[in-house]
Amino acid sequence: MAYSAIIYEKERGRARIVLNRPEKLNALTWQMQQEIAEALWEADRDTEVHVVILKGAGRAFSSGYDISPPPGQRNYSFVSMTVERDAWLLERAQQLRMAIWDMHKPVIAQVHGYCLAGGTDLALLCDIVIAAEDAVIGVPPVRAMGSPPNHMWTYLVGPQWAKRLLLTGDTISGREAERIGLVLMAVPAERLEAEVEALADKMAKIDIDLLAANKRIVNLALELMGARTMQRLAAERDAMAHQSPAVSEFFRIAKEKGLRAALEWRDARFREEPQAPPGPSQGGR
Repeated sequence: MAYSAIIYEKERGRARIVLNRPEKLNALTWQMQQEIAEALWEADRDTEVHVVILKGAGRAFSSGYDISPPPGQRNYSFVSMTVERDAWLLERAQQLRMAIWDMHKPVIAQVHGYCLAGGTDLALLCDIVIAAEDAVIGVPPVRAMGSPPNHMWTYLVGPQWAKRLLLTGDTISGREAERIGLVLMAVPAERLEAEVEALADKMAKIDIDLLAANKRIVNLALELMGARTMQRLAAERDAMAHQSPAVSEFFRIAKEKGLRAALEWRDARFREEPQAPPGPSQGGR
């Protein structure tokens, strides 16, 4: 298949899926999400591929979902949707991302730069996440736009850190993400690709049937802990969260003054706070 929003390449027992909108910090469009899913299944069908690397071109893994309206318009239509219609659309997008979970081959997320909002929905579904130490990870939209429509946070870091990040919208560095278990490891940015490729080299030596068996047993253990049902619930909770007055205000500002003004309204008050104690950094995109 020919792709336009991503790059798909294959060599030495691995497939690389590269989010390829660097000028937009790889903000996720509907087309990009469809292409990612199709590329994942293409890799899964290919008996020469043992492992997939998911990464971003340019300065970021992904800055999140692209919520910009079509050129020349300021129509944020989902604000006026019913909860049921909103949940249905969120679940459609979630089904694309769940290819990471359902496919047989392991997927490694190679995270650098921004990994925000929808970027975390992708990365945290991956089997292993390796990040640059200076990566910026978090979900600033929880401040005024909703709730993550995928939820692996509690499974990866436990309830207190999940709440710490999702109740503030604060971001953390890759180094901090390693410390709390959100990512497997964080390395200097200049070593990131080498670390990911070295791990892929090892997986490429393992029979694909054994890779599938061992990925599946871990994911089945998570499913017994409710992880798959939790993804469905996350989409429904996001649809409910969209009914918040703060969300209506955000999109009113976006419609009248533009998305940049709405983002400034969302985040400015957090930048004005006194210096926080050591821990997650303030702000985010």
